[in-house]
Amino acid sequence: MGMEGCCDKKVMEEEALVKKITGLAAAIGELPSLSPSPAVNALFTELVTSCIPASTVDVDALGPEAQEMRARLIRLCADAEGHLEAHYSDLLAAHDNPLDHLTLFPYFNNYIKLSQLEHGLLARHVPGPAPARVAFLGSGPLPLSSLVLAARHLPDASFDNYDISGEANERASRLVRNDADAGARMAFRTADVADVTTELAGYDVVFLAALVGMAAEEKARLVEHLGRHMAPGAALVVRSAHGARGFLYPVVDPEEIRRGGFEVLTVHHPEDEVINSVIIARKAAAPAAVAADGDVPVNNGGMPAQCAVAVSRPCLGCACELGTRAHQKMKEMAMEEMEA
Repeated sequence: MGMEGCCDKKVMEEEALVKKITGLAAAIGELPSLSPSPAVNALFTELVTSCIPASTVDVDALGPEAQEMRARLIRLCADAEGHLEAHYSDLLAAHDNPLDHLTLFPYFNNYIKLSQLEHGLLARHVPGPAPARVAFLGSGPLPLSSLVLAARHLPDASFDNYDISGEANERASRLVRNDADAGARMAFRTADVADVTTELAGYDVVFLAALVGMAAEEKARLVEHLGRHMAPGAALVVRSAHGARGFLYPVVDPEEIRRGGFEVLTVHHPEDEVINSVIIARKAAAPAAVAADGDVPVNNGGMPAQCAVAVSRPCLGCACELGTRAHQKMKEMAMEEMEA
C-alpha cells in the first residue's frame, strides 16, 4: 500500500472512531441517571474499550461539532466518576476499617499502577529527599491516589486533600477514621483551588487531578495560579490524556505548564489500562542573587540555593479510571460500585 493509501486508511479509521464515540456520547447523554447500573456500566465499558487502544486521532484538531461533543462527554465522564466514587466510598465506610477493603473498588489495581508510575517518574526526574508535605487537588469522595501513595510510597509524608465539595470530603474522611496512621497523616480541606494561595508554598509536591479544570483555558489559569504560589523547586504532577483517551479526560499542553512558571521534566503516555498520561514539572527557582560579599545565598535549609533539590511525589483526586474490568466487576457485584 502506497503512502496515499496509508493516509486514506488512517483518516477512515479516525473518522470511524469519532463516529462511534459520538454515538456512545449521545447514548450516555440520554441515560436518566449516571449512578452505577447495568446500562451505565455497559455504555462506559464500550466507551473505554474504544478509547484505550493506541490511536492517531488528535482530539485538539477535531472540528467544532466534534469538539462540543467531546467537551460534553468529558463532563459526563466526570459526573459518572463522581457517582461511582460516592457509591464505593459509602460501601467501604460500612466496614469497621474501610482501608482493609479497598480492593472492593473495581479500579483499585489501576490506582496501584498509576501511583507506582507517578512515584517512579518523580524519583527519577526530581531526585532528593522524600517529600514531607503533599497536596492533592481534586481528591474526591474516594481519595485512592493519596491512600495508595501514603501506604506504599511515602510512608512519612502528610497529605492535604483538597476538594470543592464538602460532601465529598465528609465521605473521604470517614474512610480513615479508624486507621491511626492514615487518620494522622490525611487532612481533607474544602476549597476552590483558585482560592488556595499561601498554603501552596508549604508543599513539596502538588498533584493536580485530571478533572480539575476541564476546559483548556480553565486548566491554564489554574496552572498559572499554582505557579504564582508554589515554592520554587517544588514538584507538580499533572494528569493528562493522549490520543483517543482525550475523549475521556482533558489533554494538557506541556507548553501551558511552562508558561505557568514550571520546568517540564517529562511527559509519559501509558499504553496499558492506566488511562491518564502523567506530566512531571518543577516550579522554576527564583534567580539567585549574589550577596555583597560574593557568597552564594542559602535557602531556608541552610543549603546553597543552586544546590537545593526539589522533592517529589506521585492523580485522579479526581481520577476517572473508567476501565473495562471495573465495569465487569460491577456487573458481578450488582450495583456495588463507586469511583475515584
